[in-house]
Amino acid sequence: MKQYKVNNLRNIGIVGHSDSGKTSLMEALLYYTGSTDRLGRIEEGNTISDFDVEEKRRKVSISTAVSFCEWENVKLNLVDTPGYFDFIGEMIEGLNAVDLAMVVVCAVSGIQVGTEKAYEYAKEKKIPKAFFINKLDRENSNFEKTLNQIQDRFGISAVPIQYPIGSENDFKGLVNVISKKARIFNPQTKKMEETEIPEDIKDKIDECRQMVMEAVAEMDEVLLDKYFNEGELSEEEIYDGLVKGASDGEIAPIMCGSSTTGVGVHTLLEDIIECFPSPVDTTLYKAKNLKNDNYIDIKINEEEPFSALVFKTIADPFVGKLSMFRVITGKAKADTVVMNANKKKEEKMGTLYFLRGKQQYTTSEIKAGDIGAVSKLNCTNTGDTLCNKGRMITFETSNFPKPVYSRAVMTKSKGDEDKISNGLSKLLEEDPTFSVSRDLENAETIISGIGSTHLEVIVSKLKSKFGVDVSLELPKTPYRETIKKTADVQGKYKKQSGGHGQYGDVKIKFEPRNDGDDSLEFVDKVVGGVVPRQYIPAVEKGLKDCVNKGILAGYPVIRLKATLHDGSYHPVDSSEMAFKVAASLAYKKGLQEAEPVLLEPIMRIEIIIPDEYMGDVIADINKKRGRILGMEPIDNGQKIIGEVPQAELYDYATDLRSITGARGEFNTNFERYEEVPVEVVNKVIKEIS
Repeated sequence: MKQYKVNNLRNIGIVGHSDSGKTSLMEALLYYTGSTDRLGRIEEGNTISDFDVEEKRRKVSISTAVSFCEWENVKLNLVDTPGYFDFIGEMIEGLNAVDLAMVVVCAVSGIQVGTEKAYEYAKEKKIPKAFFINKLDRENSNFEKTLNQIQDRFGISAVPIQYPIGSENDFKGLVNVISKKARIFNPQTKKMEETEIPEDIKDKIDECRQMVMEAVAEMDEVLLDKYFNEGELSEEEIYDGLVKGASDGEIAPIMCGSSTTGVGVHTLLEDIIECFPSPVDTTLYKAKNLKNDNYIDIKINEEEPFSALVFKTIADPFVGKLSMFRVITGKAKADTVVMNANKKKEEKMGTLYFLRGKQQYTTSEIKAGDIGAVSKLNCTNTGDTLCNKGRMITFETSNFPKPVYSRAVMTKSKGDEDKISNGLSKLLEEDPTFSVSRDLENAETIISGIGSTHLEVIVSKLKSKFGVDVSLELPKTPYRETIKKTADVQGKYKKQSGGHGQYGDVKIKFEPRNDGDDSLEFVDKVVGGVVPRQYIPAVEKGLKDCVNKGILAGYPVIRLKATLHDGSYHPVDSSEMAFKVAASLAYKKGLQEAEPVLLEPIMRIEIIIPDEYMGDVIADINKKRGRILGMEPIDNGQKIIGEVPQAELYDYATDLRSITGARGEFNTNFERYEEVPVEVVNKVIKEIS
């Protein structure tokens, strides 16, 4: 494979709302650079980046995919990320590998919640940004309206460097705002041909050019003086300023076109090379030096010792694990040994690849700034740093959203448990927003993700990749039982069956335990040897066995104090077994008399939402038997803090998304157990009976 200098690389993350045309844009860029010989279409399931079985079936991107192409001796690494909210972790992974996030916006729909989320994540990571207004050939598309929305929402530093010629069905070309060159797309040659700027948009071009010059001038005092004095900047000064402004995150250039008709793709390629930062221009990577635990800033540099960040893992039962990485310093070389700094273990870098979707192109080395992949690393996972043994560092990576939607996995075939466990462990390696836990109490395997579609895809992957068919059900709520009153009861076990009999007799006082400890408190207050010392541990053991199952609905009993204070024994027939049975008889009788109640887990919930949804969210929490504890104003919204029963939260990820148009997010933590309202108790008991 051809090697490229660092300044001849462009790493671009294609992000935005679902269905804004991200995958189609990548297809167009690959096609018009000659990297593919056909223009793949999502509807036909033949795009380069949506190669997974689930992506073809659902006709939506699920995983981040990398493809490369070449244009004018510059290598473009294109990272196509999903826009659907359940797969936001994939977008975050992709942003760890790029120098610029190109936010694709549909000219019909305009700014949507996925647009905002993509922009905010890029901003949070301090990644330069650009916009591509797509689908200008569609009915009801509107460049001006979309441009105004972008500038209103994200700031005036988002400036148009292209302007469309024509609209909707008549969209046929673009004007380069900086050079004032107009070009029309020729469908026969599939090339852009120069033409005159139409009279009716000349004023608009001048207006856009002024926007660009003002944004560039504000980046540099010398340019600002020149702009004030002369009212003009040269093309070279504008382009240099754009690259610097984009690199610093101060300017976001706006391009436009149609990925399906190809209008504007060539001009986009030109602007990627002229205006987008190369790895040399990017901001520093923050890393921790493991020798002294100091944090250092590292710039992409080919001359320094090797280091790379693994930003994505693909687990395949047939091919094995594929680790996708970005080289930060030095070079990755095939068949060499490097260190995994996070695990402090050696890894053998075998064959190295450049990727174009699922196609792999072998290479002997991958230089700083470039993106590649290696297979069959033993202990390396997403977010790990690979480096030279002489300089042990770990790069900082993004925080992934915590899983908030859980379901129990139910096998459809007996004997599949091991296959399920193996499949889930492999899928865990490739998805940082997915988790697996085991509920020992209810003997359930619980899988958690970002939403219902996320878990549906996990289940589909289990079937297609690992041959396991499972279904998803609501997890069982871990209810508990306790008592509200005191009961002093006798438990007497007497059995005569000819020969050796059984005799055990205890008097136990049962009362609520109020010291904050949920475990059984056993108190021995026996005097005078009415219960011999050797049998008292058996009484305690009998009670400890009993509290695993309550008398209301069979849930474990907590907050119980049991005081053994009297009893009797038989010198021949008494035994440990007899006293264990006597204790269990006292337990059942005592709990019945002490007003048993059902308890449910209460979760502390923190919800972050824009201000306008506050009323609806609070009303929904109240409907879920929750209570609001407080509210805190934060950037762009409110944080609501409350408490809600766990049983009401299994679908809250879906509910909150529906209420807030996917703009809300939340997390929960277990707080305590609380008595279940009377009207709910019968429903719970009925469900398990």
